[in-house]
Amino acid sequence: MEKPREQAMCLLPFRNHTFIILHLILQGMVYTEYTWEILGYCQELDFSLCYLLLPYLLLVVNLIFFTLSCVTDPGTITKAKESLFLQVYEFDEVMFPKNARCSTCDLRKPARSKHCSVCNRCVHRFDHHCVWVNNCIGAWNARYFLTYLLTLTASAATMAIVTTVFLVRLVVLSDLHLETYVDDLGQSQVIDTVFLIQYLFLTFPRIVFLLGFVLVLSVLLGGFLCFALYLAATNQTTNEWCRGDRAWCQHCPQGAGAPSVEPRVHRNIHSHGLWSNLREIFLPAAAHYERKKK
Repeated sequence: MEKPREQAMCLLPFRNHTFIILHLILQGMVYTEYTWEILGYCQELDFSLCYLLLPYLLLVVNLIFFTLSCVTDPGTITKAKESLFLQVYEFDEVMFPKNARCSTCDLRKPARSKHCSVCNRCVHRFDHHCVWVNNCIGAWNARYFLTYLLTLTASAATMAIVTTVFLVRLVVLSDLHLETYVDDLGQSQVIDTVFLIQYLFLTFPRIVFLLGFVLVLSVLLGGFLCFALYLAATNQTTNEWCRGDRAWCQHCPQGAGAPSVEPRVHRNIHSHGLWSNLREIFLPAAAHYERKKK
């Protein structure tokens, strides 16, 4: 019986550090370009030093919480902790049945838990597996991941703002927006926005490319951050949000001849107000202790 199980385990995805290395390389390249290209020019234009150093402060904080997200146990469910985790959350009997067992770990599944096929473990309050930190996001490291995502978004947005202000100030000080050029018909034309962007790209290609990259990154990270904050404010996980719309279908009558049974729709029974929900994310131990006392 063990041999087929071991063979099946070999087919599962496995954790590796590829995306962590890629993450650090990309972050290093962006900050190298910022330091090499933007910092010197901005100092010549008398930018505030505090303003210019803000991305580095955000980088330090970001790397701290990135490391914590990578190395912190997300809430691995073991035989020794099984009974403890079973008491934390109420079973809704729709998405999380009370007597369900994990077929891989052979443990009872606490409410809001899920088995991660990449890490090969059941995780308490499972949110998702993040390849960028090479770890599951669960009850114990969700606060670190949220802060990591916040500082990463802020650093990208700050770089985009500094770079944009630098280019705008450069255009204003050099009166580029007031210049004219002769078109193909020999007529004098005032420089428009498209022509100005083309000129800046030819003059400062690396700076304009950096600006485009951090702008796109800011939008993508900002969207993901808003989604993560919404889930935190409503006390949902990514796993629950994805499964919520289809969880009730498992309890719907099958076929025309099935008995008329009212389907049980999944409801979020874990939300207890904004501050209580956020406290559960950022102070999970205190929240779990209070739930055990009830």
